[in-house]
Amino acid sequence: MDSRNAPVEERRKLRLYLWTLRKLILNAESPLELGKPLSPTAGLTETESSQTLPSPPLLDSIQEPVYRPGRELTLFVSSRCVLTVLIIYAVNVERKLNAAAHHTSEYQTKKLVLRRGQIFTLKVILNRPLQPQDELKVTFTSGQRDPPYMVELDPVTSYRSKGWQVKIAKQSGVEVILNVISAADAVVGRYKMRVNEYKAGVFYLLFNPWCSDDSVFMASEEERAEYILNDTGYMYMGFAKQIKEKPWTFGQFEKHILSCCFNLLFQLENNEMQNPVLVSRAICTMMCAANGGVLMGNWTGDYADGTAPYVWTSSVPILQQHYVTRMPVRYGQCWVFSGILTTALRAVGIPARSVTNFESAHDTEKNLTVDIYLDESGKTIPHLTKDSVWNFHVWTDAWMKRQDLPHGYDGWQVLDSTPQEISDGGFRTGPSPLTAIRQGLIQMKYDTTFVFTEVNGDKFIWLVKQNQEREKNILIAVETASIGKKISTKMVGENRREDITLQYKFPEGSPEERKVMAKASGKPSDDKLNSRTLNNSLQISVLQNSLELGAPIYLTITLKRKTATPQNVNISCSLNLQTYTGNKKTNLGVIQKTVQIHGQESRVFLTMDASYYIYKLGMVDDEMVIGGFIIAEIVDSGERVATDTTLCFLYSAFSVEMPSTGKVKQPLVITSKFTNTLPIPLTNIKFSVESLGLANMKSWEQETVPPGKTITFQMECTPVKAGPQKFIVKFISRQVKEVHAEKVVLISK
Repeated sequence: MDSRNAPVEERRKLRLYLWTLRKLILNAESPLELGKPLSPTAGLTETESSQTLPSPPLLDSIQEPVYRPGRELTLFVSSRCVLTVLIIYAVNVERKLNAAAHHTSEYQTKKLVLRRGQIFTLKVILNRPLQPQDELKVTFTSGQRDPPYMVELDPVTSYRSKGWQVKIAKQSGVEVILNVISAADAVVGRYKMRVNEYKAGVFYLLFNPWCSDDSVFMASEEERAEYILNDTGYMYMGFAKQIKEKPWTFGQFEKHILSCCFNLLFQLENNEMQNPVLVSRAICTMMCAANGGVLMGNWTGDYADGTAPYVWTSSVPILQQHYVTRMPVRYGQCWVFSGILTTALRAVGIPARSVTNFESAHDTEKNLTVDIYLDESGKTIPHLTKDSVWNFHVWTDAWMKRQDLPHGYDGWQVLDSTPQEISDGGFRTGPSPLTAIRQGLIQMKYDTTFVFTEVNGDKFIWLVKQNQEREKNILIAVETASIGKKISTKMVGENRREDITLQYKFPEGSPEERKVMAKASGKPSDDKLNSRTLNNSLQISVLQNSLELGAPIYLTITLKRKTATPQNVNISCSLNLQTYTGNKKTNLGVIQKTVQIHGQESRVFLTMDASYYIYKLGMVDDEMVIGGFIIAEIVDSGERVATDTTLCFLYSAFSVEMPSTGKVKQPLVITSKFTNTLPIPLTNIKFSVESLGLANMKSWEQETVPPGKTITFQMECTPVKAGPQKFIVKFISRQVKEVHAEKVVLISK
C-alpha cells in the first residue's frame, strides 16, 4: 500500500508522529531504538532523555525502526508502506538572483539583502521527493528583544502568516523551489531563517521604495535611483550669495555599513521596526554621540584629539570606525551629521537627501524670531544675544508616509541629528513634515516649531543704548525675508544644485507667507513689527559677498532714501573673524565714517587692510568667514538702520592631472600642482585622494609651503572596483581649507 493512499486520519497521525521525532533524530549521537531509553547526549533535557522513543501510531504491523546518526529514518509499515523522515540537505538562497531583483547587489556583505513586500526565491534540497503528508516549515525570526518577531510558513498547509506568503513554485525530484513574499509592513532588520530544523542562515530585510504598499514607496524610478541607490553626492556650503559645493561619498553599500545601522536600533521594540517614522527618528538619534551614538559634535576649533570636521568627505570611515570600536567618532559638524544620517537611511531602504538651508536661524527661545543685540559700534552683545543665524545648516530629508498624523503630511520629512535642541530627552529633530512647515502648522510632530523658525523666522536687530546707567533696547531693523534662503539639495540625476525653497515656504513677502507666520505665532502678521522700523526713511544694504584671500576688505554700502535732501550719516561697521555658525573668534576692528549723502541712492565705501585678518587665519582649526554688522544713523533725526554682512574667502585653485581610464589592481597616477599665492606661509599641508573605487584613502603631506612657492607631487593609487568611479582630490592646511578637485575615471576589470 502506497502511503499516499492511506486514510486521511492515519496520514494525519503519522505526520504528527514524524514531526515529534525530528528533534530526536537530528540531535541523536547514538542509535535510537523503539522502546529503549534515549541517550542524555542526544541534545535533550534530562526529562526528555528519560523518555523512550515513542511507537508509531499508524499500524500495529509497523516493524521497529532503527535510526543511526547520519542516515535516514525509515519506517517499514508491513511490507506495503515505506515512509522516510524528511530531511533538509541544503537551502540555496539564490543570492545573485534575489539581490538583482531587490536592487541590493551592491551591498558588500556575504549575507542576502532583501526588500520587504517583494517576492524572493529559495531552493530547498531534500533527502527525497516531497510527499503530501510532509511538513516543510519555513521560519523567519528577527528582533534584538524577546520575544522575537517570528513568521512560520508551510507551503503544504498554511502558506500565509502576518502578511507573509509562501508557495511551491516548482518541484523536481529532491529539489523544491519556494517563492516567498514578505509583508509590505514587515519588521526590518536582521533575520534568521530555518527550514524545518535546518538553519538556512541570516539575511537582511529592508524598507522597499519599489513596493507600492510599503510606507516608503516612491513612484519615480529616477528619484529612487538618486535617493536610494546613488552612493555619492554633494553638500552645499558657504552662504546664500556665494554657494560652494563639497563632494560627499555616502557609501551606503560599503562593508559593515548596513550592520552598523541595524546595530544602532537596539532600543526599538520589535514591532517598532516596522515603522519608518520610528526607525528614522531612532537612526537620527543614534547618529549623535551625545545620545550614545556615532559622532561627536565639536565647534571649538580644537580637534587635536580627533579629526577636524572639514577633513571628512565620506560617511564610510565614520560609520565603519564606530562599527569596529563601538566608540564615538571625533569630530563632526552639521554637514557631517547629515552625511552619515543620509547614508544610514539609504542603507536601510528609506529614501533620503541631504539639504542645506542658508541663513539658518537657531531660535533658542522658540518664539519664532531671532533677536540680535548690538552696541552703538555694531558689536554684538553676547550676554543678550542668545539666538544665532548660521551661514548655512545641513540636515536630511527622508521620504515616508505619516500614518501617525492626519491625512496630508506624507512625503519629505526633516530629520536633523546635529546636537542643537533636546527633543523627548535626546538631541534630535524630526521627522517633521515639509507640508506642515510650509503651512505653519507647528504643532505637528516632531519638532516642527524649531524647523519652521530655521527656515521662516523673522530677524530683529536691537540697539542697546546706555541711558543713565540703564540699558534701553531700540528695535532698529526687522528682516522678514533674510532667514531660510536658497534651500538646496543635489538635483535628481545630475551633478547640479536644485533650489527647493518653495517646498519649505511660500515666496518671501507674499500674502501667503505672512499668513503662515501669523498662524504659527498666533498673532496678526504685523503685531510684532515696530511702526518706526516699518516707516524708516533710510534703507541699507551691502553689495559684496566674497573676498579673495589675501586681498584687502572692500565693502560697498548702499543707502536709499525717499528724499534727495543732503544729509549727514554716521556709519559704524564692526567686523569679526568667525565660523559658519556665527561664533566669533576675534574682532578685526571697527570702521567708522561720517559722510554726506545726496540723492535718493548713495554709496559709501569702507576698507580694511588684509593684515587685520591674514595673520589670524590659523588661530583655530576651522574654515573662517568675515562677518559683522553695520549701523547707519542720520545725524539730524537720530534715525538708525542696521544690516549684517558675511564675506567668504575665495581660494586659488590647484591643478590635478589624472587619466580618464584605469584598470582594477593596476596603479593609477595622480599629479597635482599647487602655488601659495598668499603673503604668509601655509603650514600642515595635506593632499588626499578618496574614492569608493579605492580600498583606502591615499595622502601626501608637507610641513610648510612658503609664500610664492609652487609644489608639484604625485600620488599613486590602485583601484579595486570596476565602473565609473569618482575621485576626490583635496587640499587642506592650517590656514586654508575646503579646496578640492574631482574627476570621474572609468575603471575596467
